[in-house]
Amino acid sequence: MAKYLFVYHGGGPPSNPEDGQKVMAAWGAWFGSMGAAVIDAGAPVGKSSTIRADGSVAGDGGANPASGYSLIDAPSLEAAQAMAKGCPHLTSGGSVEIAPIMEM
Repeated sequence: MAKYLFVYHGGGPPSNPEDGQKVMAAWGAWFGSMGAAVIDAGAPVGKSSTIRADGSVAGDGGANPASGYSLIDAPSLEAAQAMAKGCPHLTSGGSVEIAPIMEM
């Protein structure tokens, strides 16, 4: 099995506590459907900063700021992509970027 980093971009917060509970339930069901493939469910992240090659710092979150991450075990990139298609983040207008973890 290979490990894949799911990086969530965009999306938006729930508009009220009831919607927040529904969103959390959807995430729980999605992670539950993947079982042991979920190595680290991850967490939301705040605005990133970028350290450039010249040492300057940009605190604007970059061109496509990350909003969260997860670490998933899957037999192939295609399997990881299929798992990501069920992500609740997609229903709020977000996207999921998938990157294979390179074994060193």
